Amino acid sequence: MTERLKERNEIEETNKWDLTSLFESDEAWERAFGETDGLLQEVMQCRGTLHTAGNIRHFMDLEIELARKMENLFCYANLRKSEDTRSEDAQIMYGRIMNKYVGMMTVLSFAEPEILENDEEHLKEMVNDPQLEPYRFNMEEKLRLKAHTLSAKEERILAGLGEVMAVPGEVSENLMDADLTFAPVRDGEGKETEVTGSNYILLQSSDDRTLREAAFRSYYASYKAHIHTFASAYAGAVKAACAEASLREYSSSRAMAMGADNIPEEVYDNLVETVRKHLPLMYRYVKLRKRLLGLDEIHYYDVYAPLVKGSEKRYTYEEAKRMVLEAVSVLGEDYRNKVEEGLSSRWVDVYPNKGKTSGAFSSGTYDSNPFILTNYTGTLDSVSTLAHEMGHSMHTYTASTHQPPQYAGYTLFVAEVASTVNENLLVDRLLERTVDPKERLILLNQYLEGFKGTVFRQTMFAEFEMKAHRMYEQGEALSPAALNGLYLQLIKDYWGEDMVIDDEVQYEWARIPHFYRPFYVYVYATGFSSAAAISEMILRDGAPAVGRYLEFLGMGGSAYPLDELNHAGVDLKTPAPIETALAKFERLLEDAEKTADRLGI
Repeated sequence: MTERLKERNEIEETNKWDLTSLFESDEAWERAFGETDGLLQEVMQCRGTLHTAGNIRHFMDLEIELARKMENLFCYANLRKSEDTRSEDAQIMYGRIMNKYVGMMTVLSFAEPEILENDEEHLKEMVNDPQLEPYRFNMEEKLRLKAHTLSAKEERILAGLGEVMAVPGEVSENLMDADLTFAPVRDGEGKETEVTGSNYILLQSSDDRTLREAAFRSYYASYKAHIHTFASAYAGAVKAACAEASLREYSSSRAMAMGADNIPEEVYDNLVETVRKHLPLMYRYVKLRKRLLGLDEIHYYDVYAPLVKGSEKRYTYEEAKRMVLEAVSVLGEDYRNKVEEGLSSRWVDVYPNKGKTSGAFSSGTYDSNPFILTNYTGTLDSVSTLAHEMGHSMHTYTASTHQPPQYAGYTLFVAEVASTVNENLLVDRLLERTVDPKERLILLNQYLEGFKGTVFRQTMFAEFEMKAHRMYEQGEALSPAALNGLYLQLIKDYWGEDMVIDDEVQYEWARIPHFYRPFYVYVYATGFSSAAAISEMILRDGAPAVGRYLEFLGMGGSAYPLDELNHAGVDLKTPAPIETALAKFERLLEDAEKTADRLGI
């Protein structure tokens, strides 16, 4: 019997987050909201003055003060909205701060072009000026990007075209979320089931193969029927990215996307080349999946099917906290104690309630402790999610305690490292302790699925993006046939001969929203691989590796992301971290194969 979902006021206070490190009450938030207007006026008065080190320092100090206040206001409103999305007060609060945030960004938009109007020699002098020492890295970053920054007038024009350039993504999103309809299907018992964009992956995860296949065919029939629109939308997004790259004098759209974080393109190429070299491991995993599912043929609608049935093991939240604390104990007493403090000091909003945002996330500001939203249900996945989000929170906490506010925020390129290190440590700890072969196979499969979905699949996506953009840059048309053919060949390459490739597979590219944020997906694969390499070093080398890792967490955004990872012992300019991660995948795969043998599967 399904337990009734509680209202927010029925959840015990100890299992809700405590937002008082941000604001004591909504009334306190309201007072702070009004206090930002005067500061915004002060910032506006800096316009036209940013040509001396002293004036730039004054502006940057004001900008940081304003950003901190706005971050606190936004974070509180977002958390209040997330705990019950039905709350009209919270929705209004969130809408007001969003409007004010957009206004702030509009006001601040003058600064970057104005600073970069200074000639290069003057900028170099200001980078070394003692008055700007607290912002030295920020100034170096501006100097690095000067060659790709347009004049103030041109930047305003380009900014004004931002909404136009976003239209292809909006067309695709609206088509997927609002206009596409899917024929209902019948499961193995003849019961009719609705197919939607939101329940598709859930249907693909069903034990009922008849339902999986029917949902698969229904889903992609609609994508096929609209594939010309999807191809036009995606081609528009590619053209917009390539046009901007040309205007900013980058060699390609990929160079522009990666240049923002100073990531050389060889990192991308190393990822694709190294994963491709190890694709036989993916083929072995496909064979294992086929074997565990007891199939004569494995199709694409079998890739999410549960491999091990009958695991009903549940963990109380108290057990989950102990499991996470045991897993992170290898990171030292200080780290473990801070995690324990967070778990006992109401950083976490634990259980689902009516109206609560689904899923999980970590949030927080420079001035507050971190906050974690989960919807804990007692599954192994729930425990893993708690470890994952605590990794994010500890990254945020450590960076905030070691850096000034201007350098506390870390880049997207390293954002998933700490969370995935925690997940790795948790599963390694559980594998170390388990004696039940069935439970072991469940743990191994969770690990292997993470590799499959994050390293192999995201690298395949990255290769699709790279080749699609290159096709356009070389004058080829991004027609439905061209995009379908490109994607179909990649599916064949990455999944191998054991996978039966149904006609519908070629349309999958059209349902990937990340492609409308060019050259972003590869970060998932490099982040996961970096985390696997770091966790391996921690378990192998102990204190020296732990020390490097904790220093990496404390670096925040004070250095380029590749330099930060280098400090932790990961050099993504070489294939080594990807090789280390895939060597781990191979060991886990061999373990799973042997465990399946023991179970007689």
